[in-house]
Amino acid sequence: MNYNTFRNPVTFMHDKPDLPDHLIIARVEHEYGLQVARLTFLPLGYDLNSVVYRLETQAGKAFFLKLRQGAFDESSVAVPKFLYSQGLRAVIPPLPTRAGQLTGSLGAYRLILYPYIEEDTSPELELSDRQWVEFGAALKRLHTAPLPLALKNQLQRERFAPEGRETVKAFQRQVERRTYAEPVAAKLAAFMRLHKAEIGHLVRRAQELALALQTRVLEFVLCHSDIHAGNLLIGTDGALYIVDWDNPILAPKERDLMFIGGGVAGGLCSERGEALFYQAYGPTEVDRLALAYYRYERIVQDMSEFCKQLLLSEAGGEDRERSYGYFTSSFLPGNEIEIARNTDRL
Repeated sequence: MNYNTFRNPVTFMHDKPDLPDHLIIARVEHEYGLQVARLTFLPLGYDLNSVVYRLETQAGKAFFLKLRQGAFDESSVAVPKFLYSQGLRAVIPPLPTRAGQLTGSLGAYRLILYPYIEEDTSPELELSDRQWVEFGAALKRLHTAPLPLALKNQLQRERFAPEGRETVKAFQRQVERRTYAEPVAAKLAAFMRLHKAEIGHLVRRAQELALALQTRVLEFVLCHSDIHAGNLLIGTDGALYIVDWDNPILAPKERDLMFIGGGVAGGLCSERGEALFYQAYGPTEVDRLALAYYRYERIVQDMSEFCKQLLLSEAGGEDRERSYGYFTSSFLPGNEIEIARNTDRL
């Protein structure tokens, strides 16, 4: 597995964690029974709680290793395993440990091992017509998957929760009355003061739409929840894969559909591609209210996470500047905020 960010205007990259390679290698060899020849850190991904590596064995086989810290949702490995067992080949299932588990452990980290898929690294890569069709068909199969009761009960359920909105409001109040010595935090605070009215509108509108949706009868289906362009992988053979199943959820289908044309993490905004996607997805009525909510809410959730990273500590090295760039890029013409507003007007 690898990451393909398509034409993301701000490529988010991680610094290498303070975790010796030899400890990772030793644990992988113990958990998976592999003889590791080389471990290479990959400074990629949007998730601040995960880091990834390419692992090569002495037999010459390559694997993709994810180390995830913090709260861990067991369905993040159970869902892709189940979907692959149902024949959905756009999913890459985690490999079992010697004990038959879907994750290993290393201190505060979970270890998740996958086959390594060589990706197409062509510059300015976009989905082909065939790949848009494959994407639409794969997402339809995901949303209509017949879940076993045990797995269904394991999944989180959409609550339209206010935590992210409340967090952004709290940080907005904080930057109005506080100064920051750390340069990136100071820049972010100045940016948030300058865009106070726009940020306030985003939070209020997300809250209004959340309250409206809570009063409606909605069909909940299995959703990936984070299916932006950075979580699509195109193999060198042209095959399309959906990766990073960290937060699967039972939710209205618009939780995933909002990424098609939504501008999140760049890409997925081709009008022709969107038409091909829905042709393959099949007849469906898209709830514009839910679509607008999820586009606003995603912006607010991202803001809350980057505020936590940049305003609560000075840690992060070069990640700080990249996170600031990602935060501010949403406000650029044609990006996420403009798309969310346009969705809300339809």
